[in-house]
Amino acid sequence: MSIYNFTLSRQLLRNLSIISLTVVLLYGVSRVILPAPATDISTAAPKGKQVAVFGGGCYWGMEAVFEHLKGVSDVVSGFSGGDAKTADYAIVSAGLTNHAESVKITYDPSQISYSQLLKVYFLVAHDPTQLNRQGPDSGKQYRSVIFFGNDEQKRVAHEYIAQLNKLRIFDKQIVTELAPLKGFYQAAAYHQNYIVHHPSDRYVVVNDLPKLAKLQAKFPDMYSK
Repeated sequence: MSIYNFTLSRQLLRNLSIISLTVVLLYGVSRVILPAPATDISTAAPKGKQVAVFGGGCYWGMEAVFEHLKGVSDVVSGFSGGDAKTADYAIVSAGLTNHAESVKITYDPSQISYSQLLKVYFLVAHDPTQLNRQGPDSGKQYRSVIFFGNDEQKRVAHEYIAQLNKLRIFDKQIVTELAPLKGFYQAAAYHQNYIVHHPSDRYVVVNDLPKLAKLQAKFPDMYSK
């Protein structure tokens, strides 16, 4: 590890420690307790590494959350929902496409299940009750959406949303869309691992580090440094 990367890592950990303490003192571990999904991907499903694609606001924070999960080997920030020619940050950010900022998560189902990814997605990674926005970011490019890659993912996600709504886990109804995954387009290099490289960015400190602190507090057994 270079001195530069080591310094960034220490800075990120220091900021995260401060945010973690703030989260615990102000809110406890979490004011929302999610039940486990009633169903999961069938054990008869294909073995080996699998992919999940989620959209839920700015992909910087989403990427960082899922990168800190045991069993997840790779997370890429990008765009999904539109076509290849419009998968450009400037165009997407202007709300001129059907794309949503998304993350592609590669995971090992023998270590972490699709339903566990969904729990983190709904409880930590974003607010599933916000329509076409997340925090300070507004527009359909920041919508809550699960891009399912197969019928099993669609079924499990659909049933979990119904389960959470029925139990009234959140104060409002979940607005998360379910859409078929037709393509995923990787964002530019400077958007990848953004939080690692910019741990003191004001947007990151205010909006993203609290998510990492919540992940560590809520799912300590799944959290990976």
